[in-house]
Amino acid sequence: MRPLALLLLLLLATATLPARALNVGPLETMPVQEGGRKKPYLVFAQENLIGLAGRTSIPLDGRRQPATEVITTLWLTPEGTENQPLILVENLPLKRALRLDVTRKWFSRQELSTNLPFLALVERAAAIRRANRDVRLTGLEKSADEVAARLARFDRLRSGEAFRIVANPAGSEAPWSVLPPDDPALTALRTAFQRGDFPAFQAAARTLRDTLAAQSPAYQPPAWKIALEAAYTHVHPFRWAWILYLAAGLTLALTSLRGRAPGYRIAWILAGLGLTFQLAGFVARILIASRPPVANMYESVIWVAFGAMVFAFIFEAIYRPRYFLLAATFAAILPLVLADSQPAALDASIQPLTPILRSNFWLATHVLIITLSYAAFLLALAVAHIALGKIILGRTPTAALYNYIYRTLQVGVLLLAIGTILGAIWANYSWGRFWDWDPKETWALVALLAYLFILHGRIAGTWGGFGLALGAVLAFQTIIMAWYGVNFVLGVGLHSYGFGSGGFSYAVTFVIVEVLFCAAAVIRHRQLRGRPSPQPA
Repeated sequence: MRPLALLLLLLLATATLPARALNVGPLETMPVQEGGRKKPYLVFAQENLIGLAGRTSIPLDGRRQPATEVITTLWLTPEGTENQPLILVENLPLKRALRLDVTRKWFSRQELSTNLPFLALVERAAAIRRANRDVRLTGLEKSADEVAARLARFDRLRSGEAFRIVANPAGSEAPWSVLPPDDPALTALRTAFQRGDFPAFQAAARTLRDTLAAQSPAYQPPAWKIALEAAYTHVHPFRWAWILYLAAGLTLALTSLRGRAPGYRIAWILAGLGLTFQLAGFVARILIASRPPVANMYESVIWVAFGAMVFAFIFEAIYRPRYFLLAATFAAILPLVLADSQPAALDASIQPLTPILRSNFWLATHVLIITLSYAAFLLALAVAHIALGKIILGRTPTAALYNYIYRTLQVGVLLLAIGTILGAIWANYSWGRFWDWDPKETWALVALLAYLFILHGRIAGTWGGFGLALGAVLAFQTIIMAWYGVNFVLGVGLHSYGFGSGGFSYAVTFVIVEVLFCAAAVIRHRQLRGRPSPQPA
């Protein structure tokens, strides 16, 4: 077990390795009002650097600088920052159209603001919007418009307009304001920062934070909530979860031949710790946001990973086959790693609810149940991969393994049916009709019918275990469309609160790989069926 322990330590060390950074100290927990809520300065800095550069840290001046250092520099010493490569331009056709270096990710404001093709594209996008406010930009205009939004964010940060840290005595929902440039506390903070006197900087940060907290204390956010959000941001519970799941999955895989019993116990412990980190992360988000944690794509992704692990623990406790735990650990890793590594596409920020979602009852029933059905289908997908993988390797899966897929699909279909019905009731409550063939509704129905078709064929005897495993993989592509495609590809319909962009290449690659995997399994299955049975001697 020593190699496994060393591997786990290596994973933990690399995942939590900090960048050499400015320690802003007390400034981290200073509340800032942005996006309709009040958040710690630490979170404000990270979300704004993601908005600028698509990352929570960025290489500058020969080292990787974290968000707190970059954003604090823009605030306190903005001179010269217009020449720093902070603005993300990731669309390859756009780079070519603007004659930018396609090998670079980040560009300076100066480079972009003097690029005539870029300015022309931005003006064209603005003209399209003026002609039709509801139009959805596409192509180069859309990409240029996104970069222009990053430039606007950069300008708000550099001018200090974004740093709304002064509470408004007019009410808890009233907009906060910025400090005057000549404010004594701000001047002391800026002077210490410019001199590189970090003990003085931290003392000035403490003074500034405490002075602001004493102003209009009734309209300050609860100190415990700000401290909790800062701690949640530091700990990265969902990152720890996928690291522990990876360690559990590797433990099961490496002990499949030798040390099965102790390896199984260690895997249970590691997976249980990972689930505990996920649960702690969800509790933190619920306390911070005062709502269920499934209001956007990021939250649904990490919730589906959590649900897959919960179902795996339940089935594993019943059947003890190792397959559920092995399948779920790797199935949960994929969405968690995507959520952790794609902050620009999967926005992890805790945002206020849109008006249609401001019903915790429906959010906690319809949305949670629908996403739990996705979790069950994800687990079935992973177990089906084990079965089809055995076939590709020339081995015959047991009837029990096929039955595990069947049981998991049953749970998923039941939850998806209930969630779809509850969604229709919510639609009638919110929009005055049960069903209107909205893209989200349509693809939820397509997914439900696809899985019902698979289960019906299994019950009717049209296909056996192999067909069931194949269907579990192929039908999951309808979930990809209902879950990701409607929101991130089509981007139309009444479910606009879940819309986003990015990750299209990853989704297409996933679908192609899955289809090729199924094709390989079909070919191998036919070869195995055509193999003559051994004759008795």
